[in-house]
Amino acid sequence: MGKTNIEALQLAEGVELSAAIVEPGSSLIGADAGELAGVGRLGVALVADLTSVLDDFDVLIDFTTPQATMENVALCAQHGKKIVIGTTGLTESQKSELKLRGRQIPIMFAPNMSVGVNVCFKVLDLIARTLGDDYDIEVIEAHHRHKVDSPSGTALRLGEVVADALGRDLKECAVYGREGQIGPRTRKEIGFETIRAGDVVGDHTVLFATEGERIELTHKASSRMTFAKGAVRAARWLGEQEPGLYDMQDVLGLR
Repeated sequence: MGKTNIEALQLAEGVELSAAIVEPGSSLIGADAGELAGVGRLGVALVADLTSVLDDFDVLIDFTTPQATMENVALCAQHGKKIVIGTTGLTESQKSELKLRGRQIPIMFAPNMSVGVNVCFKVLDLIARTLGDDYDIEVIEAHHRHKVDSPSGTALRLGEVVADALGRDLKECAVYGREGQIGPRTRKEIGFETIRAGDVVGDHTVLFATEGERIELTHKASSRMTFAKGAVRAARWLGEQEPGLYDMQDVLGLR
């Protein structure tokens, strides 16, 4: 995602890459970010310490790990920087901390930066409210073999959208995988199925099924560029915002 974000920044108007960070100990430290991303020399060297470039940027785009993200958020809040977060796997406690940090700086946090997926969130709310409790609901997601969190942040968000629309608490009605003699399906459960295989960028389907018919809402990402373009769009939008915790629904005007 780092390489793809750099490429997307070079394709976009109104933004400029001014710093790039890699993990401490990386063999890439000191390399030119543009050459690494395949877009030509940019004169921006990769560094391992965010504090060394705090004066060089206005908005940070963060696709890292939950621990690294929270450390970066704290630094941004301390120095008045804005941050776009695409990291998945954050705990409820970490998400609560983002709300508190949002009182200090503008933060845009979304489990999926794709414009298409976020349109799906909007449509999904309408579908769920219209169908009500008469349909069984399953969320099926597939990603590449290297993804470490499961279900994906996007799958969980899809489940949250459905649960909220139906007045349910996802923590109480979610069922993650099934095995053995589990008995018949309960009316209000929301099931999650996870696939990890090959180089799948990201597929998500929400299935609504009842006697006699099924409705499937599916989004398939074939390139990480869709996430990078969304992140750059979010960064450009966030640059004009006041402190607060936002998501892609805000960026796209879908509220």
